[in-house]
Amino acid sequence: MPVYLLILALVILVPLAAYALFLLLKLKRQTQAKLAAELARQAEAQTKRQQIIDDIRYIAAAMLEDRCELSEGVVRIGKLLDILSLSERVSGDYPALFLHYQRIGSHPIMDARKALAKQERMKLDLLRMKSEVELEDAILAEADKLKDLSWPASH
Repeated sequence: MPVYLLILALVILVPLAAYALFLLLKLKRQTQAKLAAELARQAEAQTKRQQIIDDIRYIAAAMLEDRCELSEGVVRIGKLLDILSLSERVSGDYPALFLHYQRIGSHPIMDARKALAKQERMKLDLLRMKSEVELEDAILAEADKLKDLSWPASH
């Protein structure tokens, strides 16, 4: 085999091998960066989830200590459980809370409430108060369970 063919082969193969090595190292860095980003995203999601769970516990404790109205606490807890996609999973554990939430969760608040006619506001208030009276003891018992509940790490 002539030497010039061997040199030509080396001139072609060495850059190709170097380029292949470059691409492999680039792929490895991308894979590591993707894994690190996924781990960071999971850690951030878990931190957010834990904050929401802590908020639920705080609201439940506030309801028990009369620092938060019963209906306001129920709506806040219901919405936080909705954010965590846990409503369906835990609704059987807290039936009174979810019954009350189902009854009043769609009631307008703030400016939307102010925009209602006085008669309509009074009608909604009457429904809310009836539900509160009917379910108060059960909701407070469930709030007592919620304030101390240890939630699973993921759902």
